[in-house]
Amino acid sequence: MKKRWLVTILLCMTVLMSACGAKGENKETAESDSTDVQTIRVANWSKPLTEQTNLLVDEKKHFFKDKGLDVTVIPGAGGGDAIKNILSGKADIAFTDPGSLFFALDKGEKLKVIYNIYPQNVFNIVSLKEANINKPEDLKGKTIGVYSLSSGTRQNLLVLLHQVGLSENDVKIVETGLLNFAPLMQGQVDAIAATDTGLVVGQAKGLEEVNVMNVKDYLNVPSDVFVVTEKTYQEKQQELKDFLEAYRNSAQWMIESPEEAAALAKTYAIDGKDEQQNLEIIKLRNASSVSPETDQHGLGALDADILQDGADTYQKLGLIKEKLNMDEVVVDTLLPKK
Repeated sequence: MKKRWLVTILLCMTVLMSACGAKGENKETAESDSTDVQTIRVANWSKPLTEQTNLLVDEKKHFFKDKGLDVTVIPGAGGGDAIKNILSGKADIAFTDPGSLFFALDKGEKLKVIYNIYPQNVFNIVSLKEANINKPEDLKGKTIGVYSLSSGTRQNLLVLLHQVGLSENDVKIVETGLLNFAPLMQGQVDAIAATDTGLVVGQAKGLEEVNVMNVKDYLNVPSDVFVVTEKTYQEKQQELKDFLEAYRNSAQWMIESPEEAAALAKTYAIDGKDEQQNLEIIKLRNASSVSPETDQHGLGALDADILQDGADTYQKLGLIKEKLNMDEVVVDTLLPKK
């Protein structure tokens, strides 16, 4: 009997030790899997919009997940917000416009441009036909709406004004909120600084015949770029490389599959209820993602000379004080090969 009890106790101890060992191994595996996933926080210039669908659908498409990345998108109210979020450490990457970038560099911030999201300038100034605003000079004395005072809409409006000898003092600028054409339709403002996709949304909401002045006809710098702090650039190179490769794959998917993207936008974008409107927006944004430079070097290709032209123009117009050297800011070492 004693021998039987002894054998039973030994068997129980063996089973218990095996279970504990397996539990420990599972814990170590879980911890290992957890450490393999890298978190990347993207500071957006806006709330999640249809035009950014490729960045929002990783739950379904796994562009970033397959690279071992857990991407969080932080909403903002303009490119200036996105820059502030990386400077404060709340985010790793800023989805921002060149104007906001130039302003931050002018203040002495140490930043790097790592990817050209939209090589084409998509900003515009929209007014009702009846207002007879046909050229930038006609904006003098007018009330003009912008998405926010820290947005690319305001920066590009200032560029347009300065190109014809006007300044911010010659107009009244008011915040109207994102994609909000109601003040224009109700006569509260004379014009709205917007984007091509914003105009599509406005027209869907009943905006009548309009005059459109495209900023690219005066200064065709990229609309948006990915920006990081110099510290993040130095410390997270592999994570940034993985992110850019995943983002390029997602952008290529949206170019090749606009209908699928339009359908998914209904779930993931705040302005995505109308699938046909989504498709129009996505096609416009796809067109702004390509250029002769991307044809040659792949999506995201950077051209420091074009950004230098933009920075020089901002300085000539008095929007920034310092002479910026974009060769020191633009880096293409993290871009995936075509």
